[in-house]
Amino acid sequence: MAARISLTLDCRDAKLLGEFWKTALGYVDEPPPAPFRTVEEWHASFNLPDDDPVDDVAWLCDPDGVGPPLSILKVPEPKTAKNRLHIDVRVPGHGTPDERWARIRAEAERLVEAGGTVLKDFTGHHIVMADPEGNEFCVAAASA
Repeated sequence: MAARISLTLDCRDAKLLGEFWKTALGYVDEPPPAPFRTVEEWHASFNLPDDDPVDDVAWLCDPDGVGPPLSILKVPEPKTAKNRLHIDVRVPGHGTPDERWARIRAEAERLVEAGGTVLKDFTGHHIVMADPEGNEFCVAAASA
């Protein structure tokens, strides 16, 4: 069996980034594992200090179970350098290069409305963006 991965993103505002990445990836809040009925019950099972609220983390998952889970954790230090690992948001669909590029541009515009920023446009191929806290990611076409 191949190893499965999950991704973890450090941040300053887990709620803000959780909402952004749910929009970007089509993910949903990960439900708590059995036997827990709520995220708060699950979080309480970790026996963390009282000053470690549930709002300091967002657990996201692909509703279809295909993509890796994404945990977004609040940390005290700010982002200080370029990401060494980044997410590629792949836009589905076939068609001509111009049609694929139009879908990439439309997705980038949608993510700007959600709080992202365009950093660099590699016309016809991909767009480098940043989430609301400056974490870089790319918007590109999915494999044909």
